[in-house]
Amino acid sequence: MKIRFGVGLGAGSPLSDFSRIVDRLESGGVDSLWLSEQVCSDAVDPFIGMAHALSRTSRLKVGTSVAVLPGRHPVLVAKQLASLAGLSPRRVLPVFGLQPARTGERELFPAPEGRRGALFDESLELLRASLSGEVAGFDGEFLSVDAARIGPLPAKPLDIWLGGSAPAGLRRAGRYGDGWLGSFLTPAAAGRAREAIQAAAAEAGRTIEPDHFGISLTVAEGGIPDDLAQVIRRRVPESDPGDLVAAGWPELHRLLDAYIEAGLTKFVIYSAGARPAEPSADPSTDPSPDTSIDAFLDRFEAELLPRQN
Repeated sequence: MKIRFGVGLGAGSPLSDFSRIVDRLESGGVDSLWLSEQVCSDAVDPFIGMAHALSRTSRLKVGTSVAVLPGRHPVLVAKQLASLAGLSPRRVLPVFGLQPARTGERELFPAPEGRRGALFDESLELLRASLSGEVAGFDGEFLSVDAARIGPLPAKPLDIWLGGSAPAGLRRAGRYGDGWLGSFLTPAAAGRAREAIQAAAAEAGRTIEPDHFGISLTVAEGGIPDDLAQVIRRRVPESDPGDLVAAGWPELHRLLDAYIEAGLTKFVIYSAGARPAEPSADPSTDPSPDTSIDAFLDRFEAELLPRQN
């Protein structure tokens, strides 16, 4: 199975440095770039960022990690994805989730109270139908389309990956997804999630490629930032943040070995606290090598590219 590593950019990656990072990833032979859905931040919008990154590269793959689908009209999303895939074949990697990680952003993706999961399921059905050809009448509980035909469609159908780790989310990934990208799970828990997704897929008469299971991981060389630790405690109160974030590259390798043993092969790697290196007239004010985004990319290339097969 193909083991691949991509670079994840979160809310701490400003738009002003985005093009330079994209160019560096392309020239450095990095497999993929992943863009988070962080509306109220300085991060680039994932769909706009995908288009920009794909337009200035010829090899780099670009994905969303993860974009929210409920609250967006699936036919419009399908049109965006089909256009991107037509312009950049085999380099568009959409991953969708149920809702924003930030509670305050959930109102930006409206859904009926208590029915977001059902809307997600229906949105996935319409998205997949739109990407497979003409929709000749879709009349669901939340969405209705008389007829819709987008095009041109990519020669190879787009894989739609899903996030989520709750039982309902794992069942959804098995019923509707072509792959899964998890986060904030131990290797053992990620392995159980993979098994649950495969069981749900089999129950639905589907199969998911065995190397279409991945996870997002963070390297925190300078210690886990307080805001990241708070996010982890809020999302998985029973877990120790130190069990889910790698305290340096040797620890990341140990985690990767355990995830690979659990059946995962795709990894999105973030840096906790990395920031752009902006030269200054006073060298003492420049970011140290341990915290600059360039230092992170140097280590990423040296540590992880040799592990790909």
